[in-house]
Amino acid sequence: MPEVTATGDYAIVAITKHGTQLARRIHAVFPGSDLYYMKKFEQGDESGQGITLFEGSVRLLLPELFAKYKGLILIISLGAVVRMIAPILKDKKTDPGVVVVDDKGEHVISVLSGHIGGANELAREVAALIGAYPVVTTASDVQKTIPVDLFGRRFGWVWESDEKLTPVSAAVVNEEKVAVVQESGEKNWWMYDTPMPDTIHVFSSIQKALAEKPAAALVVTHRQLEKEEEIILTNGVLFRPKVLVLGIGCNRGTAAEEIEQVIEETLSELKVSMKSVKAIATIDLKKDEAGLLEVVRKYRWEFVYFRPEELNQKEISQPSETVYKFTGAYGVSEPAAMLCSGNDELLLTKKKSGNVTISVGLISY
Repeated sequence: MPEVTATGDYAIVAITKHGTQLARRIHAVFPGSDLYYMKKFEQGDESGQGITLFEGSVRLLLPELFAKYKGLILIISLGAVVRMIAPILKDKKTDPGVVVVDDKGEHVISVLSGHIGGANELAREVAALIGAYPVVTTASDVQKTIPVDLFGRRFGWVWESDEKLTPVSAAVVNEEKVAVVQESGEKNWWMYDTPMPDTIHVFSSIQKALAEKPAAALVVTHRQLEKEEEIILTNGVLFRPKVLVLGIGCNRGTAAEEIEQVIEETLSELKVSMKSVKAIATIDLKKDEAGLLEVVRKYRWEFVYFRPEELNQKEISQPSETVYKFTGAYGVSEPAAMLCSGNDELLLTKKKSGNVTISVGLISY
């Protein structure tokens, strides 16, 4: 088997003469794809096209493709694919999306990891490119209702725990009474052009939802739940929207560990979740601050910085002549949090702890 060097996110694989022609056609119009087919169908231009040839059973190639690609487009019969991938399946949260295309290019079937792995969307995309019919069997897609494991994913929402994903998903597709409690985050999460099913009810608070005794719940909030509120998670999934902005000022050379500790302590005091942090905001003088850069890299947060004149446009609680003397701004953490969150009412105006000053803003939608 050839060495697999993934240059794109998707691998296209063919093992027949007609499948090879179709695979070449898909490869030509599908960005970020790598193409693999059998050496006996070599056409002479493979090296120039970045196409990989292989000999022997494709079964031996699949484990490495599974490990290195986000999605696989297999022009192989469905039954053969099912038998070949069965021994290498691990978890729906890590397995790549797999779609199967028939030799004539008439159907594109979502086979594995339809939601989290993106196979449903991949099937639709490939079908659109070649004029085929996408075959998607996931219940939430067919019924045009909430796909719980993808809820808010396009906005960056993450779940607190996946323990109840399956029973909550079952409640949704079985048309049981489901509560969506949204305290923060983007409001345009309904994905379809059809009305929301009348079995799904949206509430602004957990207390209102509990009063209606739903069979399941999806809760969207940056808050840490109070003990009496946690009952809604008996059959519920807690989602964390990216709505918190941390305005931070610090002395030059402040260690990442100190910055991280101040962030953790502050958010704990405010009873909000680290998973809901979207960005760190500061002054442009700190754009190369090693400790800040290390923290944003670790948590994959956005890093936003403003010029002093931008920060000075905001009215802040305690303007500092000393800070102005060294930075040109009358404050850093407070106005940075306001500007980045788009909200002048902060969850935390300003707190100084050691070498770090922190303010916390909430993005409102």
